[in-house]
Amino acid sequence: MKKFDKHEEYLEAIKEGKSVLLFSANWCPDCRVIEPFLPELEEKYSEVDFYYVDRDDHIELCQEMDIFGIPSFVAFHNGEETGRFVSKQRKTQEEIEEFLESVK
Repeated sequence: MKKFDKHEEYLEAIKEGKSVLLFSANWCPDCRVIEPFLPELEEKYSEVDFYYVDRDDHIELCQEMDIFGIPSFVAFHNGEETGRFVSKQRKTQEEIEEFLESVK
């Protein structure tokens, strides 16, 4: 999963093609639960570029995008938001796959 230093880099990355931003943090236990199957999802949805956004490092981007709970996912196609799976609840692999299918 790609990671950038500046939030402008994320905004540039989502301009073309399909992409998903994963908002997370190292201290978040629910975020750690989904980590083991993220590579599998990236492989299954290879047409999508996945980007990891550390909530603590990019608080301005989180505020800009109304991300108040983590882990959260926001999907884009050519710079336009196509969907979001945003909550502070723990997410299952099946729920994340349902979300990814809905924004394909």
